[in-house]
Amino acid sequence: MSIAFLAFIAALLYLAAAGLQLVSALQHNGNISRSLIVIAVFALGCHAFLTWHNIFDHDGMDFGFFRIFSLIFLGINAACLLALTKRPLQNLLIILFPLSAVAVLISTLGPDTGALEHRVPLGVAAHIGSSVVAYSILTLAAIQAALLAAQDAQLKRRQMGGLLSVLPPLQLMESMLFELIWVGFIALTLSIGTGVVFMQDIFAQHLVHKTVLSIAAWILFAVLLWGRYWLGWRSQTAVRLTVTGSTVLMLAFLGSKLVLELVLERG
Repeated sequence: MSIAFLAFIAALLYLAAAGLQLVSALQHNGNISRSLIVIAVFALGCHAFLTWHNIFDHDGMDFGFFRIFSLIFLGINAACLLALTKRPLQNLLIILFPLSAVAVLISTLGPDTGALEHRVPLGVAAHIGSSVVAYSILTLAAIQAALLAAQDAQLKRRQMGGLLSVLPPLQLMESMLFELIWVGFIALTLSIGTGVVFMQDIFAQHLVHKTVLSIAAWILFAVLLWGRYWLGWRSQTAVRLTVTGSTVLMLAFLGSKLVLELVLERG
């Protein structure tokens, strides 16, 4: 089986799983089907194999923009499926899985944009790993925040259909949001900490944008968590700061890689 064919299989599995959850949501079914879980696990397995092949199956390690883009979605999906064992986050799959299908195809069929790394020290690998976890969890939090904002707006307009009929209660949605933020904040703290300790110069010209934006995102999430537990900040403030922090964080990594590799064409 060719790698390209496997990428199409993974994309189709993701789309099938998203379709199943969409149908379930339209039918106001609050449970997640076993068929969806099986399809999602197979899709995730194909995605993991493709990500490993695209990044590591070379003379060196390819951490180009499209490869990392796919790796982040792999992390997001894995985190979401794990969270489903405790929390009803299945409606996020309707958004995540189609985007993951695109990420798998672009990563496999798209051009190589980054220079190969022939040796990655353990400390740098820990930095990369914690960064991917942080980006994944906090992206989930941003999507959760968007759903929370839409749900809150419907409640204020007293519209009882639509999202209100398929999402958990507002209080539970808010609790799940802050659980995601806490986990993502801890991972982001580890990412910045390992970067300071193990990276040679985190304020070098090609890293300074990533470093400054990552620290800015960390401050935003720290302020949000402080405000939540000391000032009782609720949904609207949480939504604004979560979306802003997640956007800044994604710009820190994917934005800088996009400019360096695709615009300036520097690996």
